[in-house]
Amino acid sequence: MTDRIAAAALAAFLLAAPPGWAQTTDSPTTPAPGNPATTPAGTPEAKPGTPAPHRPNTSDQVFAVAAAQGGLAEVAFGKLAEAQGGSDAVRDFGRQMVRDHGKANDRLAGLAKAAGIVLPREMDAEHQAIHDRLKGLKGDDFDRAYIASQIADHQVTAQLLEYEIGSGQDEGLKAFATETLPVVFHHLQMAQGLNTEMAAASTAPPVPKAK
Repeated sequence: MTDRIAAAALAAFLLAAPPGWAQTTDSPTTPAPGNPATTPAGTPEAKPGTPAPHRPNTSDQVFAVAAAQGGLAEVAFGKLAEAQGGSDAVRDFGRQMVRDHGKANDRLAGLAKAAGIVLPREMDAEHQAIHDRLKGLKGDDFDRAYIASQIADHQVTAQLLEYEIGSGQDEGLKAFATETLPVVFHHLQMAQGLNTEMAAASTAPPVPKAK
């Protein structure tokens, strides 16, 4: 279920993006100066080829809204993990998600405000559905479902950040995406590690009881 929802979320922001965004640079992590292919005609320039500050294009707007919705979900899911996680490792992971994504959400809110982009204040329907499902789970069942959702969500978030790096125009939002991407990859590696540990524990033979 979480993989389908993650794929749908990614498809949604890609469909909202301008055609050809993936071809605006040779590499998603090496944006072309000014991103002229995605800069609307008539955009004020600080200097030739460089848009004036706080002049977001469509890609910036799509990114900011999607990133805000994902960030709200990460904090909400992390709080559930702190309260309902079946292991210390999962509870610690959730606590880190609350801390790291909370800081990122605050920074994104400031950048969006400066760029004149209105951000959502609530999770989207897909994340709300995951939240509702997780809320009814506890212990090992919660841990498995939560970590699976985290792997899917962080994979989507990494692509979303790369999308902004390659197609965004607002320098503040692009810098945010560039600086946040390694953090998201680290979170993804952590979640994948936890998933591997849980899978190994579930298949390990039982420890014989002492006589």
